[in-house]
Amino acid sequence: MVKLGVNIDHIATLRQARREFDPDPVMAARLCEEAGAHSIVAHLREDRRHIQDRDILLLRKTLKVRLNLEMSIDPGVVKMALEVLPNQATLVPEHRQEITTEGGLDVVRNLRKIKKVTDALSQKGIEVSLFIAPDKKQIDAVHAIGVGIIELHTGPFANAFAGRLGQKEFTQIKMMTHYARQLGMVVNAGHGLNYDNTYAIAHLKGIEELNIGHAIMSRAVFVGLKQAVREMLALIK
Repeated sequence: MVKLGVNIDHIATLRQARREFDPDPVMAARLCEEAGAHSIVAHLREDRRHIQDRDILLLRKTLKVRLNLEMSIDPGVVKMALEVLPNQATLVPEHRQEITTEGGLDVVRNLRKIKKVTDALSQKGIEVSLFIAPDKKQIDAVHAIGVGIIELHTGPFANAFAGRLGQKEFTQIKMMTHYARQLGMVVNAGHGLNYDNTYAIAHLKGIEELNIGHAIMSRAVFVGLKQAVREMLALIK
């Protein structure tokens, strides 16, 4: 079965709107865990707009499932990761004004900087994944620096789902999944996946894990967090 990683950033976004204590992303993570999530994803941004350092520390101490820390190559964030030692670190591009991650990491153009960070993380025993577009050049660059896990950016597919362009994007993801697997890489996928379009990606041969946040949190408003996670797991199965 394809695994499900649940991103809890939006719980922290709601909390930070009042800069108080509720809702607690650590409690949300526990509920997702109890509902069957295979990992918890949290993005520690440079500007700390939602997830805070304290959240990461508590998640690392309390989670029974894997903690996947999404992060940029900002020195301060890298330092935090090397101290907390999450099970996995997924490097993503980050821009101050973006609402959400807008594209994949450009490994080709930033090879040396990224390799320096991935080497430092790996030396501490942290599994490293790179969030990239389903593009052969990017996959080759990831492979060249010795990183064995990628997360394919499914945003363009999700935005075009059910249209002619959606089929083109799906085919590209399928081809690049197969290509990366031939290189011996673990392939995950995420971004923009919801209760309508997840089925197609979940049933691609070679996909290991899907990381989904916004859709699950939106559904949870109406049915509760545990139920929202269980419904997504049922779709994946």
